[in-house]
This record gives sequence, C-alpha cells and structure tokens, in this order.
Amino acid sequence: MLNLDFSEEQDMLRDMVRGVCAQLSPLEKVRELEDDADGVARELWEQLGELGITGLMLPEEYGGSGMSLIEGVVVYEELGRSLAPVPHFVSSVLSAGAILRGGSDEQKAALLPGLAAGTTIITPAWLEPENGYSPKGVQATATVDGDQVVINGTKMHVYFAQAADQLLVLARTGDQPTDVDLFLVPIDTAGVSMEQRMSISSDTQYRVDFADVRVPAANRVGDAGTGWATWDEVMLEAVILASAQAMGGADYALEITAQYSKDREQFDKALAEFQAISHGLADARTELDGGKILVYEAAWAQSRGDDITRLAPMAKLFTGKVYRDLTAMAQQVFGGVGFTLEYDIQLYFRRAKQLQLSWWDAATCEERIAARVLA
Repeated sequence: MLNLDFSEEQDMLRDMVRGVCAQLSPLEKVRELEDDADGVARELWEQLGELGITGLMLPEEYGGSGMSLIEGVVVYEELGRSLAPVPHFVSSVLSAGAILRGGSDEQKAALLPGLAAGTTIITPAWLEPENGYSPKGVQATATVDGDQVVINGTKMHVYFAQAADQLLVLARTGDQPTDVDLFLVPIDTAGVSMEQRMSISSDTQYRVDFADVRVPAANRVGDAGTGWATWDEVMLEAVILASAQAMGGADYALEITAQYSKDREQFDKALAEFQAISHGLADARTELDGGKILVYEAAWAQSRGDDITRLAPMAKLFTGKVYRDLTAMAQQVFGGVGFTLEYDIQLYFRRAKQLQLSWWDAATCEERIAARVLA
C-alpha cells in the first residue's frame, strides 16, 4: 500500500538539502546567475558533490549513494523550492542515467565516478529548431566513417553547455523513426560551436551547432539502434523528478503569497480577508497537494519496479499546470509589484512556465497518457 510518510532519514535529507541551498544559493544568488554564461552556483554544486547528492541515485560501485527515486523526489522538491542553479538534472540524472543504462563497462568506469562526485558535467543535446519531443524530432545526423562518427545538425535548449565537459548528443543513424543513438562529444571538439540563448526563466541555455564533428565510434553510448529506447527509459524516471521540482517551487510560491496576503492591507483589511483571494489560495493548496500525491505515487511505483509509463507523464502534465497556474494566481495577489525584480514571486512565475514547456511539454504528456488509456 502506498505510504505517504517519509522516513526519519528522508526528512533529514530534506532538511540538509534545504539548509545547504539556503546558505550557498539564496535567491540573491539565483538573481545574480540569471542569464550568466556559466550559470552554475559553484559553491553549492561542490557542496552537493561532497554530500553525495550529485551521485544520490547512482550505484555505490561508481561512487554514488545508491538511493531510490523517492529520495530523489525529496531532493528535487528542495531544488525546486530554492530554484537552485545547478546542472543536477542534466548531468546527474539524464546523462548519468543514460550512461548507466546503455554505456559500455569502459564508459561507466571512466565517467560515472566523476558524474557522481560532480567533478564531471555532461549535458544532453536533444531538442532541435522547429522539432518536438518525439524521435522524429531528432534530425541531426551521425554517419559512420571508418572508426569515427561524423555528426551534423543543430541543437537548442542545451542547458549549461559552456559549463559542461561533454555533450550527450541524440543523433539520427537511420530512416526509421527510432533510429536515434546517443554519442558523447567533448565540448572542445572541432566543429562544435555554441551561442547562448535567453529564455523566459533567464536560466543558462545554448544553441549548439555541429559541423562535421568527428568523434570515435567508441563514443556511441550503447549498441547501434538502442539509443532512443535508452533515452526514453531515462526520461520516464527523470520527469518524475522534474514534477517534484515543480511542486517544490509551487509550495514556496504559495507560502510567500499567503504571507503577503496577510501582511498587505487594502480598504483597511488584509488581502486574505477578501473571499476571492482566500478561495484562490485554498484552490491552489488543494491542487498542490494533489500534485504532490501524484508525484509520490509515481516515485513509489518506480521504486517497486512497477510500470510508470502512465504515471510519469501524468505527474509531469498535472504538476506543470499546477505550478504555472498557482504562480499566475500569486502574481494577481501581489498585483503590479509582483512583476518587479525586487519581489521573489516573479522568479517562480517565469520558471514555472519554462519547466512546463521543458522535458516533455503538455502535448507530449497527453499523447503518452492517451496511448495508455486507449491501449
């Protein structure tokens, strides 16, 4: 039976991550790193490595902590609450997860310890201009030439590209929709160029172009033809963590909005005394708690080895909407000042929409859920 009570150790993990984020990456630091070329709160990132958080869900044999997705959810609620500008999701979850599942023994031994410690950063290069989240959206090509692979194409929304040591590139290797493989490309490889792009959330994203980029054929992660299947497995688990991140951010946004509604007076009474506002806050709390339960159920199911092909996109779809709608409501409570840089709520409002669009947007989640409903 689903148990919504966290253990004492999990509560301690939450308190530790919250304390470290508050100390080393307060919201002032988040503001400082908006649109920064590197974008990483380095002190926080190093501390997360020392505490074993960067390798939280990696096996102990590679220097990880061997924790479950449930502990991952605990951590990601706190990363979302603090808006922590660290490459944990792209490096410790997506890239490490792909290498763990599909990599050779040599790749695992060479890369996973560094990823677990946070001393190595690898970020995926997946999405492309005008294309979506399905395998058909991958049109960058990887052509075998002897003992090398030649990669050509353009990738968008590559997070922390300048801070990364390597890129995990999704590239097309055949004509069938799922003929997509994963390739490790060192960031300084000839033919790789990047340009920083601004986003609604002011986080660090890049456009990366590949012009006849040559890497050894041994840089393929997994056997030929297995890349998309590996990536899909990684994403199923990763979006549960992205959903937890959304709930952490929404929780704090509601907290500061409720406090503001009690402190701010209009017509000689607190905003919270107006029914339209208090009921809006009540609706937000209800949806927020519902989103958390859905995330916890998905993480619990994964930890038991149950099928999550329905639960994972459900969690991402629902929490993305809750985070976006809750912060939009919060902006209305704050009024005009809520859009000014001095107030924290705008940080969450902008990131809520970015997260809703990222790592499977609403349409992608709906398609996946529908496929399960109609199966």
